[in-house]
Amino acid sequence: MSESANQDHFLKRTIEEDIAGGRWGAPGDRSVVRTRFPPEPNGFLHIGHAKSICLNFGLAEQFGGSCNLRFDDTNPVKEDKLFVESIVRDVRWLGFRWPGASESDPMEGVRFASDYFQLMHDCAVDLIKKGLAYVDDQTPEQIREGRGAPGVPGTNSPFRDRPIEESLELFEKMVAGEFPEGSRVLRAKIDMASPNFNMRDPVMYRIVKMAHHRTGDAWRVYPMYDWAHGLEDSVEGITHSICTLEFEDHRPLYDWFIKSINEGRSEPLHHPQQIEFARLNLGYTVMSKRKLKQLVDEKRVEGWDDPRMPTIAGYRRRGYTPESVRSFCRDIGVSRFNSLIDPGRLENACREHLNAVAPRRMAVLKPLKVVIENFPEGETRHIEAVNNPEDASAGVRKVPFTRELYIERDDFMEDPPKKFFRLGPGREVRLRYACLLTCIEAVKDASGEVVELRCTYDPETWGGKNPPDGRKVKGTLHWVSAVHGIKAEVRNYDRLFSIEDPNHTPKGAPETWSFLDAINPDSLEVISGAVLEPALAQDPASSNEPAWPDGIRRVQFERHGYYCIDSASTPERPVWNRTVSLKDSWAKIAQKG
Repeated sequence: MSESANQDHFLKRTIEEDIAGGRWGAPGDRSVVRTRFPPEPNGFLHIGHAKSICLNFGLAEQFGGSCNLRFDDTNPVKEDKLFVESIVRDVRWLGFRWPGASESDPMEGVRFASDYFQLMHDCAVDLIKKGLAYVDDQTPEQIREGRGAPGVPGTNSPFRDRPIEESLELFEKMVAGEFPEGSRVLRAKIDMASPNFNMRDPVMYRIVKMAHHRTGDAWRVYPMYDWAHGLEDSVEGITHSICTLEFEDHRPLYDWFIKSINEGRSEPLHHPQQIEFARLNLGYTVMSKRKLKQLVDEKRVEGWDDPRMPTIAGYRRRGYTPESVRSFCRDIGVSRFNSLIDPGRLENACREHLNAVAPRRMAVLKPLKVVIENFPEGETRHIEAVNNPEDASAGVRKVPFTRELYIERDDFMEDPPKKFFRLGPGREVRLRYACLLTCIEAVKDASGEVVELRCTYDPETWGGKNPPDGRKVKGTLHWVSAVHGIKAEVRNYDRLFSIEDPNHTPKGAPETWSFLDAINPDSLEVISGAVLEPALAQDPASSNEPAWPDGIRRVQFERHGYYCIDSASTPERPVWNRTVSLKDSWAKIAQKG
């Protein structure tokens, strides 16, 4: 995938300088670049992770190096095999592969922090022997209080200077499971007066008596992220450990751990370089795992893959393509400054890609019946319709035309205003690909609602020809045969939140306000009576549609937007999800203020 090749940013320049200077190998050797994507398997990936995935894998590819997929599975309390499998699926869906990846076995080549638990233990023992780590018997509350405050030094633990042999013995008893959870921890001995809180004797290990999804009951202590992170990178030969900005203050600790381990070693561990970049903050959404979990748990959405969720699974189910997500990540670039990105940029990336590749189909979402009085009863004519005006190789399809059709209810007005160019009594419109149509009567039910239009067509305009007399017709409507059309449920999805930044309380909001109060009540419209052209009930291969690698069928419903078949759809009950509208309606709302 060469999509990142033309990107220029500070990370790329840093790597180029390292290569030129021979920091990781022979000067000029670009293949030495090693990056990694290290998610914790405690939830589903979201669009913010997609930026990190594209960045790490993209840089490795650009320089001819490699990028590992490694799980930071150091907390068995929150982790699950389900999340491991979903993350692997998401990374593969985005189009990336890691060293050793296999198409037959998705897990092949995937790495885990738990692969290195023994090494982490041995290095911890080494630090204890060097007098650089100790077992602390204080409670979590006492440790927290002892860390001090900004500008106020912390207080040394009363166990900070306990004998090395005693700490060694206690640590092995911790490992053996002889102490209860929360009773002891292993801490690094650094500087309780450091202005950087991360350096105030951070915890390296805590006791957790829970089975691990890979190692089972083999361990009763588990490493903290800061202790594990650098060692994992070191073992894997990572050259550039790329993190988001919140880890900038953790970098001194990352370096301290590796330098301390290497002190006195005849064969020093590899010491990677940690570099930070600004994470993706997307408008009109939340990406906190806690908040996303709350949305799911409280059933504000239908699950982690609800098409309104910012998870990669949600975007996939909504019909976004991997190409459009990668294009968006490339478009927003890389910097060291946090900013709020307009989701319209992601939507536009999706529109641009689907416009080029998605076949066009006609779908009437809110049908109004039309009877063409001068068209023969029982006759079906097939009209050629273009599959994709952006791609001539997509060819054409046959669409059935009958005496009875459906048009959109919104395409008729009984008393239309001057600039309404669609159908009304005595008005003429063009039926796409077919002919000119004139309304002669609106039939109403007992309540006065229009339920049927009686019309006539102009035979001389059949097949989309212009009328011989040269009259101009401005409106063009899509339609579906009432005889051949298929019934479907259509779900029109929109942004889940109605304000740009639901993570912050709006000015003037009550004290009880929460992000849940910003949920958009119109984020989902379910239309149960839509009618689609019959090609959408056929095998996509027989309809000359693209062979989507992820198996998700995507089309443009003409005049409506881009749609995809839902994962819960069945032939008996087809369900289509709106991926994105044809135009950015939110941009107009923003302009109005």
